[in-house]
Amino acid sequence: MNYSDIAPQNPSVELHNKVILITGAGAGIGAQLALGAARAGATVLLLGRNEENLNSVYDQIVSEGLNEPVVIPMDLSKLDEQQANQLSHMIGEAFGRLDGLVHNASLLGKLGPIATTNLSEWSQVMHVNAFAPVVLTKAMLALLRESDAASIIFTSSGVGRQARAFWGAYSASKFATEAIAGILAAELETDGIRVNCVNPGATNTKMRRAAFPGESPDSIASAESLVPAYLFLLSDSAKAVRGASIDLQK
Repeated sequence: MNYSDIAPQNPSVELHNKVILITGAGAGIGAQLALGAARAGATVLLLGRNEENLNSVYDQIVSEGLNEPVVIPMDLSKLDEQQANQLSHMIGEAFGRLDGLVHNASLLGKLGPIATTNLSEWSQVMHVNAFAPVVLTKAMLALLRESDAASIIFTSSGVGRQARAFWGAYSASKFATEAIAGILAAELETDGIRVNCVNPGATNTKMRRAAFPGESPDSIASAESLVPAYLFLLSDSAKAVRGASIDLQK
């Protein structure tokens, strides 16, 4: 499904008073989304493993006079249920609810044949990309149910829909992402929590440059250009969009 098939032209995006948790918020799409959501009126919770990068996003949001964000340094490769529950308790104490959860953080890992893959690296990629989002979502469900219109967004990939040689753990993790999003969408259908999965497509990020070092960054979409689609899916204007697997670019 293409984004243009579900979104009206110039959709109304209103995120005032919403509390939104974004993983991988220190760079790339996550950082641009955090800025966009803050500019749309949300209070953003910036989760990532690089505290310096998170602080840079924090400083930019504060410098624009927007709602003060929260910096949450966390390494998702080490996330367990206890940590996730502690974070949920912290968010509950501070805000009482969670209106949006964006699973944006991912590891690429080393591309190559399964025959020579490093199984420790495979496990780490699967943990960050597929297991940690389940742990985090499970811990946040009670807070999401306190929202009037909660939205969960998973980030997938084209190699999560069609297998491709040498993409190994990253591809496998994104197939898992698609399945997890679909399962949750069905399970939460009556809970007022909508779940969607997005494929950003070719985007000028650090991960993309690592995967395609010979590609000209100017020939593909910028992370900033994808922000309006994420904001729409987080907003009440997208209440009818649920259980979708969406390509943000044609």
